[in-house]
Amino acid sequence: MQETVRPPAVSAADRFLTFAFAAAELLVETDPSGRITFAEGAFPARFGRPGRSFLGQPVHRLVARDLRSGMGTALELLGATGRIRPTAIRLADAARSPFSVAGLAAPGGHGRYCLTFAPLPADLPGGPLPGGPGLSRAAEEMLRGEEGQGAVGLIELRGDGGGLNPRADLAARIQETLASRAGSGAIAADLGSGRFGVLPGEGMPDLAALAGHVALLLAQHGLPGEVGTRAVPLSSEGLSPVQASRALRFALSAFARGGDAALEKAGFSGGLAGFVASAGERAAALRRTIAERRFRLAFQPIVLLADRKAHHYEALLRPIATPGNPYDQASEFIALAETVGLSETLDWAVVETACEAARAAAGARIACNLSGLSLQSPPFRERLVAMLEAAPDLARRLLIEITETAEIENEAEAVRTVEALRGLGLPVCIDDFGAGAAAFRYLRLFRVDFVKVDGIYVSNAPESERDRGFIAAMVDLARTVGAEVVAERIETEAQARLMQELGVTFGQGYLFGRPGSLPGS
Repeated sequence: MQETVRPPAVSAADRFLTFAFAAAELLVETDPSGRITFAEGAFPARFGRPGRSFLGQPVHRLVARDLRSGMGTALELLGATGRIRPTAIRLADAARSPFSVAGLAAPGGHGRYCLTFAPLPADLPGGPLPGGPGLSRAAEEMLRGEEGQGAVGLIELRGDGGGLNPRADLAARIQETLASRAGSGAIAADLGSGRFGVLPGEGMPDLAALAGHVALLLAQHGLPGEVGTRAVPLSSEGLSPVQASRALRFALSAFARGGDAALEKAGFSGGLAGFVASAGERAAALRRTIAERRFRLAFQPIVLLADRKAHHYEALLRPIATPGNPYDQASEFIALAETVGLSETLDWAVVETACEAARAAAGARIACNLSGLSLQSPPFRERLVAMLEAAPDLARRLLIEITETAEIENEAEAVRTVEALRGLGLPVCIDDFGAGAAAFRYLRLFRVDFVKVDGIYVSNAPESERDRGFIAAMVDLARTVGAEVVAERIETEAQARLMQELGVTFGQGYLFGRPGSLPGS
């Protein structure tokens, strides 16, 4: 009699693991902070070392450096929604291998997430991860010590008569050349007006070599000129990480506005620490500038996309350059105020000015920006609540937008402020959602009425399937918390139609009106 041969019993865990490896090369589990707690698969073949050597590291370290900004956004979405749909990336291996990453919340909760990485023959349609801010976020990660030390290289094109602003096609070629010549994983950014930033794959940028490649491109296009360079070391020695991050943001903004001359004038010859020290010397002048209201507010409409009628107006800071305050860019003005501890003073001056405008205008609602530093301040909250309790009609005319220029450290006090303002009838909006990780944390912390998607996703959405997917996920996420979505930087009818198709309710941008005076004022 023939004996029946039975296959050996296979546990459910082994079966699921086999299915997983059939679809993916790398299996990764992370904790709530995004650090790897389990890593198995073809790590030796891809990275030259076993998966266990990655334990405790941020999972975005598996992804090519120029895509880590988008990977950070995808991971935040995973934490908020419990899922990452298959998304094209490139690994941080020597070959920059095209892979697809997908993820789910681990069974049983506890904030753990399971990710699978599968090889692709080519990038998926629509490009890689959402196109959020890259160079500045990666540089700030260096400052926080996650990537070691390095420097941002700044490159400026100069012609015989001053600055040299290349055509769009040449600027794109220069950006591509900087990224490809600065090493694997380098990030390059076109800052506008013939100015570029580059963050090398590792170490310090070889600015002389990079300048040579850019000069060759200019010569090939018949453009005589020279290439100026400056390295801004990413060292936070003597500074807190927050101070260093603010100084870096100021440096990038100042360079984009005025090139190397603007950096020198701001005090960056001594690096980030030199800027902070020189900014401290200018604190008294800045305090006078704020007290004397040497700024104005411009108001940009936010409309209901369905009928294009204005719902409210955002108050946008416009500094007025004076001998004591040479900064006419809002980003630099705000960064300087934060650096020298004047955020609350500036925010209060803006709120008071916005209230004056609301009283003078006939019925317009105004959104004021508040930084995290003011939001977590009990004295600021008490002063603001007292003013609004004394003028309930005014309270019904205001909204609050929480900005990410300075992250919130005292979450309990910030929650008290948000709840106090909502109790007075002020709607609350999270600004620039997707520009950094803090916005996702704010959505978990606060009850909010609006979420404003960062404009870079809106600009990229018509050509990028990934950015459209990000916006659609934001709409779903906002709805789960009872918030409406605002899309900023809408400049074309095509963008407006696409935002409506994706479920966005409100829009802001030049298509609907440039910043100006309030109607009825």
